[in-house]
Amino acid sequence: MRLRVVDLETTGGDRTSEIIEVGIVDVVQGSDGGWTALPPVSKLFRPRGEISFHAMAVHHLTPDHFCDADPHCDEYALRELFAACGPADVMVAHSARFERGFIADTAHGGLPWICTLRSAKQVWPDAPGHSNQVLRYWRGHRHDPALADPAHRAGPDAWVTAHTLIDLMKTASIEQMIEWSNAPRDVETVPFGKHRRKPWAQVPDDYLRWMAGQSDMDADVVAAARAEIERRAQA
Repeated sequence: MRLRVVDLETTGGDRTSEIIEVGIVDVVQGSDGGWTALPPVSKLFRPRGEISFHAMAVHHLTPDHFCDADPHCDEYALRELFAACGPADVMVAHSARFERGFIADTAHGGLPWICTLRSAKQVWPDAPGHSNQVLRYWRGHRHDPALADPAHRAGPDAWVTAHTLIDLMKTASIEQMIEWSNAPRDVETVPFGKHRRKPWAQVPDDYLRWMAGQSDMDADVVAAARAEIERRAQA
């Protein structure tokens, strides 16, 4: 069994952004049943467009980090990178919804995903926070700085996530975490836009129909809009 932890750094925060760094840490099971994280693999990809200043402030990747020899990132480049690391059984990311928005299923062969953020909320509901770095220190993980730092770079973040995953597997099974990771979120209010924070019952019909028809919107939000439309139809 090989669990492939991935982390991405991008040019911005929306789905139109480009991948500019990929970090991979494979977690493998030994003959004694224990789990081990293999050394991180990271690769830079040259952006075609600009890197936003907000993104630079997070990962500190600037145009100076790239040269003309660096490839652009596309599905073919991701497939090559994953293939070079060998076959895997499960894809893993912290807040996997982000990575899944950039990595097509065809790039990794349609493997199931584990979200360590959603799994951590199930296993450790009383944690002071569930971000990658909060869990790192709250759980007392002592990482080699050469592998775990700096934060918000793809390789180090994948290394931290890999050890959160190993910690989670002491309590939860892989199958259970896959189920948690793919269950619909309970979206109680509209999370964005002009009706942000409104209960679904207060959203106008035309706005609900618009949300329900979107193909590139958060799937759980679309499902919530469609559920409200169905509720009104039944009423």
